[in-house]
Amino acid sequence: MELSIECNKRTSDQKPKALRREGLLPAVLYGHDGDESVSLTVNAKEAEMLLRQASVNNTLIQVKVPDMPWNGQALLREVQKHPWKNSIYHISFFSVASQAQVEVAVPLNYTGEAEGVKNSGGTLDTILTEIKIKCPPNDIPETVDINVSSLDLGQVLLLKDLVLPTGIVAVGDPEALVVNVLSPKGGASSGGEGDESADAAS
Repeated sequence: MELSIECNKRTSDQKPKALRREGLLPAVLYGHDGDESVSLTVNAKEAEMLLRQASVNNTLIQVKVPDMPWNGQALLREVQKHPWKNSIYHISFFSVASQAQVEVAVPLNYTGEAEGVKNSGGTLDTILTEIKIKCPPNDIPETVDINVSSLDLGQVLLLKDLVLPTGIVAVGDPEALVVNVLSPKGGASSGGEGDESADAAS
């Protein structure tokens, strides 16, 4: 299901507090015209409904600004909330219409039962729950599946070991630890090192 939201241009004399009293939220759109940004307003209730389905830096949204006019796909880039009321204060969109690739954060989905857990009573220690990736805007996956079935006691998967779908590249330290299998006593066995890590299947 495609998510969409309609916004209006915001003039310099429209103050954030006054907007919120009117049931509106200040917003901003980046990337639609080079380095230029445009100030917007969005209906607060519609923004709350959108955020129930959209994730920051992960979900593509069709943003419509009739009075510019502008219409295009954008990432939900930032959501600012009141520190204790948890109400939304400001949201930011980043247009991806002219972007060959975008950088997004995607949850990891661990699949299979690790060999060291199934046969030796070890514990799967998932260090990362999401990773940053670069990919075409229309190919953003909901999750990245990581098969851990072949991992034995003491074996690890590093970021560089992950087998990702075609066109998707992991962003970050290639030596970053993603997941490992701890011995039943809670320490990694001495038999496995990072260079013995098993490949993960996407």
